[in-house]
Amino acid sequence: MKNLFVAAVAALFAFSAVSVQADKIDFTKVKCLVSGAAAKEAKSSAWKDGTVYFCCDNCKGKFEGDKKAMAAKANHQLIATGQVTQKACPFSGGEIKADKTVEFKGAKVAFCCDNCKGKAEKMSDDDKVANLFGEDAFAKAKFAKATK
Repeated sequence: MKNLFVAAVAALFAFSAVSVQADKIDFTKVKCLVSGAAAKEAKSSAWKDGTVYFCCDNCKGKFEGDKKAMAAKANHQLIATGQVTQKACPFSGGEIKADKTVEFKGAKVAFCCDNCKGKAEKMSDDDKVANLFGEDAFAKAKFAKATK
């Protein structure tokens, strides 16, 4: 009986933590990373230090079936929803400057210099997704869970 009570309390705290995080996200601006349609809070999946959102169970299933292929789009959504913060330039790994930023579909990415910023600005949308939000860039930029 005691184990059941402990499990229930743990589940309640876990749900509360997710609810608090989701309360801060403006879902009118969140797009499904698979279809591009409006995402729903109830259609979500854990990703890195956050949660990504979808329009339906089909899109959620596609993501969960091949997370590696959709990593860049998932990373983009984490950034766009403010669930992670950036510590370094995604190209050089150098210190970022507040006035050297590019915004792409709701996600702001900072750079170390005008050369890196200019490189990003010249990219096609597909290249921006791959090169600004891909796994290598995400790691080099040292994105980490946002703190309150």
